[in-house]
Amino acid sequence: MTIPSTRLPPTGTTASPGSHVLLGLDVGGTKIEICALHTSPPPARPAMVYRERLPTPQGDYEATLEVIHTLVTQCTQALQIPWPRVVGVGLPGSLDAKSQRVRGSNSLVLNGKAMAQDLSGRLACQVQVQNDANCFALSEAMDGAGQGRAMVFGVIIGTGCGGGIVHEQRIWSGANRLGGEWGHTPLPWADQEERDRPPCWCGKASCMERFVSGTGFEEDHFKVSGESLKAPQIVEAARMGHSSAQLSLARYIDRLARGLSGVVNIVDPDCIVLGGGMSLVDEIYAPLQEKLASYSFYPGSHTPILKAAHGDSSGVRGAAWLSQENAASWVNSI
Repeated sequence: MTIPSTRLPPTGTTASPGSHVLLGLDVGGTKIEICALHTSPPPARPAMVYRERLPTPQGDYEATLEVIHTLVTQCTQALQIPWPRVVGVGLPGSLDAKSQRVRGSNSLVLNGKAMAQDLSGRLACQVQVQNDANCFALSEAMDGAGQGRAMVFGVIIGTGCGGGIVHEQRIWSGANRLGGEWGHTPLPWADQEERDRPPCWCGKASCMERFVSGTGFEEDHFKVSGESLKAPQIVEAARMGHSSAQLSLARYIDRLARGLSGVVNIVDPDCIVLGGGMSLVDEIYAPLQEKLASYSFYPGSHTPILKAAHGDSSGVRGAAWLSQENAASWVNSI
């Protein structure tokens, strides 16, 4: 499956002196996507000039690397640009700080692999690898909903749940590459019914992902109402006045506010940016803002909760921002 691409002017006729084309890839469980981001000195805004995706080979690591090579080749040929010196890659999971091997990925074939090193050899260039939620947060901090704010906490609430911290346009991944792993912290002030839920896939109990991912939202609605509906169907039912769906949405908002209050109490970001499928539900923002203020240590504290400006493009755009040649100096712990 392919998303139509837009061609840049041929090499040597780019829009302005000092412009660059940044290449990033988002490696997911079902698709691998590449984008090219054309950046110029301010006040010009970055523009995505190429975007394409291919299916992820299932259970085949070498084939996954080859798809990435194919996408980079197609992109450089389509845009008539030189082979990149640096490529950014976002993926579920992260590189272990010591072994530099992938860990914690729900794309199991990646776990234990030295992906940055292997890709660097395959592509003959430097490869910057980061967690996909960190890439999302970086994209929104650079030129998205969080632009101009010093501390941005990015949250993905889709099939799963992830988080990323960006300070002064720099990813804060932490000494153990655990920065922003909010989805696998426990739901605050959980009642007995919430504590009795099945454990998360990670093996821990009461993880935020079990409650505030789209999957968790669906499971909660089924458990309480007996109705097996997808998240968009539950939302639509709530809009139509169905009480069971409205109660499910209210529980969802309350739990999301509880979880985000911990982020506010510890990090106190300038804003929180939401991405993923659940972030598209406009009805969550006003009550979420109010509940977050009530759950924070100082009631009435105000942390803006914003919808991602770049939608489902943010992850791959953030990976492209990683490909700046000075990336190693501004992504901590790399």
